[in-house]
Amino acid sequence: MFAGKEVRVLLKGQAKESYLELKKRDDKESVKLVNSIQRIIEILKENPQFGNPIEKKKIPKEYMKQRINNLYRCELSNYWRLIYTLEGTRVEIFAFVLNIMDHKKYNKLFGYKKN
Repeated sequence: MFAGKEVRVLLKGQAKESYLELKKRDDKESVKLVNSIQRIIEILKENPQFGNPIEKKKIPKEYMKQRINNLYRCELSNYWRLIYTLEGTRVEIFAFVLNIMDHKKYNKLFGYKKN
């Protein structure tokens, strides 16, 4: 519950595919990432605003085309990132996890350059 509303965390598209693929693997890095994702999901159920908000002007065009106007980022183990958006009704809040990606893909998606 957050602000008197039930919070649901749903994995969509790429995030769901990545999570399922990681769960199939049993190497140390994958297990660590799955545990990290599950920990963040539990945190989001209690506080959907846990992640770092991404400035509106930095939201990638691919998200804007989907009418996503709020975006949050959570850091995972091994420098991976979890990207999510929030939607709500009067009775519940939905945290849609959109992407689970490594730091290199995150930098590319948001247009950050290597120094």
